Amino acid sequence: MRTVININKNWKFIKANAAPEQAETAEGVKLDLPYTWNGKDGQDGGNDYYRGTCLFVKRFPAPELEKDGRLYLEFKGVNSSARVIFNGQEVASHDGGYSTFRCDVTEFLDKDNLLLVYVDNSKTEKVYPQTADFTFYGGIYRDVNLVCVGKNHFDLDFYGAPGIAITPTVKDGECVVKTDAYVTGEGEVRISILDGDGNTVAEGKNGEAIKIENARLWDGIDDPYLYSAKAELICGGKVCDVLQKKFGFRSFAIDPKKGFILNGRSYPLRGVCRHQDRRDVGNALTREMHEEDIAIIKEIGANTLRLAHYQHDDYFYDLCDEAGLVVWAEIPYISRHMPEANDNAVSQMKELIYQQYNHACIVMWGVSNEITMYHKHKKDMLAFHKKLNDLVHKTDPTRLTTLAVFAMAGPMNKTAHITDVVAWNLYLGWYVPGFFLNDLWISLFHTLYPKRPLGYSEYGAECMPHLHSKHPRRGDNSEEYQASYHEFMLRCFNRHPYMWGTYVWNMFDFAADARNQGGEPGMNHKGLVTFDRKIKKDSFYAYKAYWSKQPFVYIAGKRFANRTGGTTTVKVYTNCGGVALYCNDKKLSGKTKDGRVFVYKVKLADVNNLRAVSGDCVDECVIRKVDKPDESYRLHVHSETQSWQK
Repeated sequence: MRTVININKNWKFIKANAAPEQAETAEGVKLDLPYTWNGKDGQDGGNDYYRGTCLFVKRFPAPELEKDGRLYLEFKGVNSSARVIFNGQEVASHDGGYSTFRCDVTEFLDKDNLLLVYVDNSKTEKVYPQTADFTFYGGIYRDVNLVCVGKNHFDLDFYGAPGIAITPTVKDGECVVKTDAYVTGEGEVRISILDGDGNTVAEGKNGEAIKIENARLWDGIDDPYLYSAKAELICGGKVCDVLQKKFGFRSFAIDPKKGFILNGRSYPLRGVCRHQDRRDVGNALTREMHEEDIAIIKEIGANTLRLAHYQHDDYFYDLCDEAGLVVWAEIPYISRHMPEANDNAVSQMKELIYQQYNHACIVMWGVSNEITMYHKHKKDMLAFHKKLNDLVHKTDPTRLTTLAVFAMAGPMNKTAHITDVVAWNLYLGWYVPGFFLNDLWISLFHTLYPKRPLGYSEYGAECMPHLHSKHPRRGDNSEEYQASYHEFMLRCFNRHPYMWGTYVWNMFDFAADARNQGGEPGMNHKGLVTFDRKIKKDSFYAYKAYWSKQPFVYIAGKRFANRTGGTTTVKVYTNCGGVALYCNDKKLSGKTKDGRVFVYKVKLADVNNLRAVSGDCVDECVIRKVDKPDESYRLHVHSETQSWQK
């Protein structure tokens, strides 16, 4: 039977490309995984974080194996390239920092074993990503496991895949699931389908279609119901290996006039993008951190996620399944086409699909992001997109393909018309002035290509939550400007219901060591929530007002506590349909366009106690009248709305 042993504890880290014979004598530090060496220097600005080769060293005793059993090393994420040496033998190499890879080390196993992992995030033309607006953290930043299996076992060698592919279909109200479990060695495979409570609802043979009577659908955030497929490998009348993976029954389509359709009904995708990093730990996230991110995303009421710009942790896809979040999954084929890295992009795409194929949440595979940013190798880039798109359809005919198009690429750009659907990264109102341009651009595209489904893959504005302005303007990084921008975008998308999906850039602030904006170098501050997840910016609550079904009221501008002048504007966000605002116990009259954002003019006293009430929902804050503008609210360093690559 299969046994998985985690070996994250007690590694030695050497920040140098030490020779194998020096691994145990060279100076290093003791640490536990997950770990990145760029947790600090990759977040402080200057684009000067360490990119090179480092060595991880681990000794461990041989685990107990059954007769003729096999031992695999399993790496869940090593960025960007890895070379694995086990007891003096090179047993694996892997290019691509965001996917699982394994290697069979049985033939080299001793009682006491020495594992060396050389990890390299150096610049290269052969591995993606190399040019992008985020930090490429080096390290072993996900789990490392020993996988012990018998001679006969479910496959562990194919592209890091789980060894079982589950294909559910829904057609004319009938739910059928086909389970393909792949075997190394011999044995008969027995398939059982379990409901959410673990009860067996159907049984069948490997590779055959199994009908589920009265099946319950995976129905997005309203009812993300999951079944499980259990595969048992029978050898000599005994179970010698078991795999069990969750899946969901759902149907989906994208219509150029009606947008996204889930299980036969209109289901507009409104959500956010997410990067996988945190303060000081970089991308070496714990399960608790992943769970916190999901909880915040659920709170805002999003029903979809774009997981940028690479394969995320397996566990996070599990959380998305359970939360009912529709997912756009993609590879880091980004910003700059590198012909020498075509094979690597193909490899990363295969790994993404094969490893995450079973997840109900994933409905589309993203083939690239802003790849037209540079015009070099344009012909090869276009041809490769067609190849990659065909590869995805051949590998997984059950899902759609998409891509995120660079803002400066026009509607007629050839790359934008290769995949099944398309979305644009547009920052109209941030990098260029004019909120209204969003309506014009969307209408123009829809007029030119009425049969081409359109989405927004990125849009957003920078915000530092301690910066404020009575007259917010583009580039001031104020909380007020970001809020006004997102209020407009929410209303804009409601005016264009045919858009299949829209994704805020970004759910959380994230590290981009090449940036220097907002007075804090090394950060992209377009998040609705701060990097440490402690502050939900005003914009967060604007989205919550439109998306969430959990009743709330929120007074915007709390952090803008010191204000000048005789009057001030106060906004209240709510999804309750109505709200009453009191200032010093006096009820005020306000205006609203849509019952989500209420605007009040407040005559300032020296101290103003504000209280917003809607049913059982209450929010309070205090603002004060001051004689001079609070200088701490103003950006004191030069900050333009230039893009990171400039």
